[in-house]
Amino acid sequence: MAEAFKDLKVWKKGIALSIQVYRFTGTFPREELYGLVSQMRRASVSIASNIAEGSARGRRREFRQFVKLAEGSNCELQTQLLRARQLGFGDKGRAEQIEIASNEVGRILTALCKYLSREIAASASSKGFN
Repeated sequence: MAEAFKDLKVWKKGIALSIQVYRFTGTFPREELYGLVSQMRRASVSIASNIAEGSARGRRREFRQFVKLAEGSNCELQTQLLRARQLGFGDKGRAEQIEIASNEVGRILTALCKYLSREIAASASSKGFN
């Protein structure tokens, strides 16, 4: 059960997204290594990492909290991608692919968060907390 996160579509897509980001940022100017490159890589890695950590917590409420953190990291990545594009860093085609992948991950995370919220509410209702 501890590795159930590996079966989640959004986790797999998060991993793929971070690989895309690493390849994309590999072409950035050297002076950006500790700036935008580092920020984009950390944000992209945080998406799948938060999904994995949250799923391992064993409680839907905690999992939802980590899914929300993953959503935040994804939005952070989108902001940094915009900045990179405005500065003319990286290949435009790769930037577009990352944007598409990030948008898809964002949609899945939103749907997962809504699902978990319904599960939490249903559980609370069945226990008489509503």
